[in-house]
Amino acid sequence: MLKKLVGFAFACGAWMLVSPAVASPQHDGYGYGGGGEVRCESRDYRFTRCDVNWREAYLVRRLSESRCIEGQTWGIDRRGLWVDRGCAGVFARGRGGYDDGYGGGWHPGPNWDMDITLACRSEDYRYRFCSVDIGRGGGVRIVRQLSETACIEGRTWGANRAGIWVSGGCAGVFEVSRRWR
Repeated sequence: MLKKLVGFAFACGAWMLVSPAVASPQHDGYGYGGGGEVRCESRDYRFTRCDVNWREAYLVRRLSESRCIEGQTWGIDRRGLWVDRGCAGVFARGRGGYDDGYGGGWHPGPNWDMDITLACRSEDYRYRFCSVDIGRGGGVRIVRQLSETACIEGRTWGANRAGIWVSGGCAGVFEVSRRWR
């Protein structure tokens, strides 16, 4: 019996070493935006995507020695939560208590439904956030890349309701549609 238990523990440990990503639900509570929590890890400093259907997330607890910086080593986009460069943590749905999951917090301003275009540039390969009211249900797409560095959604650029972020030298012209067509 002890041999079987030790063998099972060894197999589990070996699986954890070769698995490039971990995404496991922690609980399905309703704290800070509802929808529970998920553990997501960048193994061997590789880019990893964790399957969640959230539009916003925040870091609850860092589990790695590597730093977890939103927009640089972790983020969320249309395809889910992603981590990179060794970031590992427990993430929760929402914006750290700001979004109650029922639309609270965002109130449209004048001309909220007009499409706009703006440039956002990462200078010296640094993270930069360009504030623009995208709102709930809006979208962003890159219309023209201005940099030699590739602009890759979820990796060197992304967006949330408050604006667009760029990093790694990405510079581009972005179109903001505050409503889906």
